[in-house]
Amino acid sequence: MTLRARFARRLNDSVSTRNRRSRNLCSRRNQLSPSPSPTQPYLSYHDILLTYEDIRALRNDWLTDNNIAFWEEFLEREVLSTYPQANIVLLRPSMTFLLMKNKDTESVRSALPDFRGITHIFLPINDNRNVNQAEGGSHWSLLLVSIIDGVAFHYDSLDGANNNEAWEASKRLSSVLGTALRFHYIPDCPQQENSSDCGVFVCIIMRHLLVKRLLSVNAGEKISMSMAHKAIDSVGARKEMLKIIDNLRKEGERRRLTPSNTPPRIE
Repeated sequence: MTLRARFARRLNDSVSTRNRRSRNLCSRRNQLSPSPSPTQPYLSYHDILLTYEDIRALRNDWLTDNNIAFWEEFLEREVLSTYPQANIVLLRPSMTFLLMKNKDTESVRSALPDFRGITHIFLPINDNRNVNQAEGGSHWSLLLVSIIDGVAFHYDSLDGANNNEAWEASKRLSSVLGTALRFHYIPDCPQQENSSDCGVFVCIIMRHLLVKRLLSVNAGEKISMSMAHKAIDSVGARKEMLKIIDNLRKEGERRRLTPSNTPPRIE
C-alpha cells in the first residue's frame, strides 16, 4: 500500500470515528433533553401565555387564537399605552367568538369590555361554525368597527371569504352597542398567496390601520380606510413577530431573580 493510500485510509477512519462519536453525543443529548411538548409554556406576557405550539405555528403555519391575542396584547401595551387619549379596543379572538355564538345579548354585553366612550373596535373574524370548538375554523379576517361613523369595515385577504361571518359579527355587535352599523367590505385589501398566511395578514393590517391611520390623524380629520398599494411581506412579518417574542423572552429571563422552571414572564 502506498504512503498516500495509507494516509487516506487513516484519514477516513478518523473521520468515521468522529462521526460515530458525534452521532452518539447527539443521541445522548436528545435522551437527556427531549423536545418540549406543544402545550409547554414558552412566554408569559401579561394576560397571554404563549406555548411552544404557538411558536411553531407562527413560524410557518396557520396562526392560533393565542398568536393573534398576543399581538393585540402587544399593540395595547407597546403602542396604545403611549396614546392615552385614544379610545380604541382590540377585541380578543375568544371575545369575538363569544359575540358571534352566544345569542343572549345581555349576557354577551356583560362579558365584553365597556364600550361607552369607545370610538373604534378591532375584531379578528374566524369562520369557525362549531360552537363547541373555540380553536377551530380555517380562515382569519379583520373587522374594524368605527362606532363614531356607524360603519364596520371588513378586511379579508382571501377575496371576501369571511364576508358572511364578518357581516354576522357586525350585526351582533350592533345589538350589543344599541346602534346601527353599516357593513362595508374593503375590496382593495392585500391578498395572501397561500392557505396559511391569513392570520399574519390580520395582524399586520391591524397594526397598519391602528398606527398609520387611527393614531396618526388629528381629531375630526377624515381617515381613508383603503388598503390600496399596501404590500404585506408575510415571511418578513412572521420573522418580525418571532423576534419580538424572543426579545421579550430574553427580557423575562434577565428579570429573573432566581433560576426557575416556569416560563419567562413580562408583566
